[in-house]
Amino acid sequence: MEQESQLTRLGLFDARVPRYTSYPTAPHFSHAVGAADFTRWIEAIPEGSSISLYMHVPFCRRLCWFCACRTQGTQSDEPVRAYAETLLAELKMLRAHLAPGVTLSRLHWGGGTPTLMPADMMRRLAAAVFEAVPMGEGAEFSVEIDPNEIDAARMDALAESGMNRASIGVQDFDPQIQGVIGRDQSYEVTKAAVDMIRTRGVASLNADILYGLPHQTPTKIADSVQKLLSLGPDRVALYGYAHVPWMARRQTMIPSDHLPTPQERLELFETARQLFTADGYDEIGIDHFALPTDGLARAQKAGQLRRNFQGYTDDLAEALVGMGASSISRFPQGYAQNAPATGAHTGAIREGRFSTSRGHAFTAEDKMRARLIEALMCDFAVSTAELVRDFGADPAELARLFADCAAKFEDMVTLTPEGLSIPEKARPLTRMIARHFDAYDLSKAGHSSAI
Repeated sequence: MEQESQLTRLGLFDARVPRYTSYPTAPHFSHAVGAADFTRWIEAIPEGSSISLYMHVPFCRRLCWFCACRTQGTQSDEPVRAYAETLLAELKMLRAHLAPGVTLSRLHWGGGTPTLMPADMMRRLAAAVFEAVPMGEGAEFSVEIDPNEIDAARMDALAESGMNRASIGVQDFDPQIQGVIGRDQSYEVTKAAVDMIRTRGVASLNADILYGLPHQTPTKIADSVQKLLSLGPDRVALYGYAHVPWMARRQTMIPSDHLPTPQERLELFETARQLFTADGYDEIGIDHFALPTDGLARAQKAGQLRRNFQGYTDDLAEALVGMGASSISRFPQGYAQNAPATGAHTGAIREGRFSTSRGHAFTAEDKMRARLIEALMCDFAVSTAELVRDFGADPAELARLFADCAAKFEDMVTLTPEGLSIPEKARPLTRMIARHFDAYDLSKAGHSSAI
């Protein structure tokens, strides 16, 4: 009770802050970065290095009301096939600009619903990816799988093409909640998809589940978590539902008067967290859980946990290249985002140019603050020595920044000669503490609840 009182006083239950899957965050991207920058940054990737590749498929058979992703509904395969042809052309362009010997450390297909593609299209697309950028040793190929939109033929195509990590969205198993968020997906349908994944030898399984949904209670989320645990995922993302109807108009279908309060959201998170940890999962950052054998858990123990647009990752590649409409790339030089509209993206590729429409070129301070925020989000601690060594930071300026943070958050941060850390009791404040080190204007965009 005393801790909740302190969290209340520090503003946790009123704050809206970024999730910090990037720094600076996407609202601060501008049109100053374009296709020429993207091309130049691709060409600067060193010969023989490893990169990550993200491929966005912005189509769904139905649009879930809770989702804020860039996607569109289609009942026909025709627009999907046309879009796949665009991806094939985009991959050829990428290959033409890459140095020799570049390989993949991670390949991820997201959306939307990548699994609505027919099996033959999946095979063609995978073959084209690997022709452009071969898989490196120990590489992962992961795909977001909708249990409602998968069958044996499509699962065979993915497994035979090399998928070795699958990701399923659960959100919640309660029928009432599923109806309210526009996502009907029974436990039985989900289990059937997991069984298909496992029987094809796909060794690793990710799952997403949400807290903060309308009508959600501790009892209901506990039931959903226990059902999810019975499926044996290797890694779980426990995301807080972000109700942002001003950004995602379909969320206006969700009754906001039935959403839990911020205090109730914290209780829902804690209920789920305790169940995951009791079942042997390691806590990873602010909202992930992983079995000790999973790559995330190993990366955390080794101090190599990282954060990108997919959340937490064990991928250490310097460049993440996004293919498809609205995809965001991250290079050592900055961020580059493709045209968000499918038509604009397709038009650019047909004209033989990349569709980069905006982005951000890093300053030296951006790089230092990005690492500082990432360290807090991943390890709940930041090292002064690391920031001085890797970014040339001024120790006196860091000391001032850390002291200001400690004054603002009282005993919720710990100062030592080595740097700054966040004790376990203060973990719910992590995004707010990270925000303290964000030099950009937060008022540029509305963000999600801090809890």
